[in-house]
Amino acid sequence: MNFKSVLLCVGLSCCVAAPATAQQSGTFTTLSYNVAGLLELFSSAESDRQSATEQISCYVNDFDIVNVQEDFNYHAALYDTCNTHSYRSATTGGMGFGSGLNSMSHLPFSSLKRVKWNHCNGVDCLTPKGFTLMQVRLAEGVYVDIYNMHAQAQVATADLTARRNNILQLKQYISTQSVGNAVIVMGDTNTRYTRTGDNIRELLSLGFSDTWVELYRSGDIPALGAEALVCEPKISAANCEIVDKILYRDNGYLNLNLLDYQVRQDDETPQGLKLSDHPPVSANWSYSTPVNRKMSDQFGGDGGLSFNNVSQLPTMAKVSQIRLRSGTRVDQVGLQLSNGQNFSHGGNGGTLNSLTLNAGEYLKSVFLCQGNRNGAMRIFYTSMQTSAGRSLAGGSQTSNCTSYQAPAGWQISGFHGRAEAELDKLGVIYSPVVL
Repeated sequence: MNFKSVLLCVGLSCCVAAPATAQQSGTFTTLSYNVAGLLELFSSAESDRQSATEQISCYVNDFDIVNVQEDFNYHAALYDTCNTHSYRSATTGGMGFGSGLNSMSHLPFSSLKRVKWNHCNGVDCLTPKGFTLMQVRLAEGVYVDIYNMHAQAQVATADLTARRNNILQLKQYISTQSVGNAVIVMGDTNTRYTRTGDNIRELLSLGFSDTWVELYRSGDIPALGAEALVCEPKISAANCEIVDKILYRDNGYLNLNLLDYQVRQDDETPQGLKLSDHPPVSANWSYSTPVNRKMSDQFGGDGGLSFNNVSQLPTMAKVSQIRLRSGTRVDQVGLQLSNGQNFSHGGNGGTLNSLTLNAGEYLKSVFLCQGNRNGAMRIFYTSMQTSAGRSLAGGSQTSNCTSYQAPAGWQISGFHGRAEAELDKLGVIYSPVVL
């Protein structure tokens, strides 16, 4: 990196200002598509399912991140006809066996987690519907959590009850598995803002925005109990609410800017028939990160719960103490800022050791080793070194290691990753050195 530093001061504290080259930005596209992959006998789609799915296989190539629902009995046609996505989830099976939820991406993502609904009703109980989570890497240290969902269908009292529970289950999962992360939720929600028995607003309470509401209704959420905003054909308009939705939120580091949202009309067979009984919905995005923050990639496994300090850090963050709990492996990593803020991630096992930093000293690098524990990767060893050459280390070194080094004029001031009883995955957050 080519860093050109200037000095910024607030009160008695000064920091080396982060140069513009620290900022990262880019664009990407997303698509959510219920592909109506039920066997022909059970499908309500008007086109032949085999040939339509073969066409969908090519159609979705134009989008960076694709979530599909009802990908049941024509999965081979979807993946093998002409699809070019480098990263794709594995199918869980056809009708009665699989969830129908799959994802394709031109961008790398970590292992996909699948969760079955705790509540269902009627025919929806014949297949393990639910939601999935994958973390997509947009650039170095820039991640977004992508959820794919397919909620309970129909509107009988028992259906509405099950679907409300679906939304609450997803809300709770996001609250623990995507803490501090930027998130996009896409899928067939089977909900309407106007329907009194639905509770899609529960997700908005987590800081989400609805792409349709934002772009076509200027943020005006349809009133609960109002007349349904139904249109045929389904189009992108303020008075046309569909059950296939895309919601998103930022995290104080990854700034997501919605450029476009469309209920697409270009999914037709040569005979003019729709490829599915649901229209695909797309969103185009630009993103950027702050000039005074940078995040590393993450290293380790996918167990535990998500954590991310980036939105909690003050403008001028100065680490006053670093902490480590360890034994055979690393149980917990933590630090304290000069303003009294404490961050600890992991369990309470092992032996606690700490290092108090002196005036002008800052956290400069972190060295990590990972290993396999009960079939999952975890952090086995951590060494944190300061600018004064002092270090705090613990655990057991392995042959699979990496290190994070703060660039000149920068320090490590926080962490992101996954942890629960032990430390599963770790990345670091850089900010300008505070003098």
